[in-house]
Amino acid sequence: MPPIPGSGLAKGLAVTLRTMTKKTVTEQYPDVQPELPPRTRGVIGLFEENCTVCMLCARECPDWCIYIDSHKETVPAAAPGGRERSRNVLDRFAIDFSLCMYCGICIEVCPFDALFWSPEFEYAETDIRELTHERDKLRDWMWTVPAPPALDPAAEEPKEIAAARKAAEKLAAQQQLEAKEQREAQEQNDAQQQPDAQQSDAQQEGQE
Repeated sequence: MPPIPGSGLAKGLAVTLRTMTKKTVTEQYPDVQPELPPRTRGVIGLFEENCTVCMLCARECPDWCIYIDSHKETVPAAAPGGRERSRNVLDRFAIDFSLCMYCGICIEVCPFDALFWSPEFEYAETDIRELTHERDKLRDWMWTVPAPPALDPAAEEPKEIAAARKAAEKLAAQQQLEAKEQREAQEQNDAQQQPDAQQSDAQQEGQE
């Protein structure tokens, strides 16, 4: 049976009419910012205080886009007679995002939680050299890292939080003990000074 003349046009108009009745899904970027998933891989932020310069991230990076420089410093002994220690001090931490393929291996292998994903993605540059972010800029990205999801109420308390809580409780108990000892010492001092003051007053009355 030969096709009816104009049937193709009718089908096309039918698709157009069905689409016109649906809600638009076009994102009006950049006038309207997109709603990104919480785990969006936008840019990597550096929490410098947690970095121990172990070099795991740089060694595991498949693109070799992480550059780290450091030097060693000698730390004096914590107690008399103790041994001095040496520690690594971070001099440079940079990521070349023109080479990075956003695999996230550096974040996964970091044993001290010094690297985090941020959903920010608006850091395009006209000069490719500007895509190498030094540690100051990587630290600024930390302000855009979203908070971690809430823990399951039935889950066990993380070991880090438990250790920090025990340390805080121990420090508070030690401070309370020191304050109590100071109060007792002050009370004993006051008790000793009171008879001396009375004796001095009695001697002055006797002389008069």
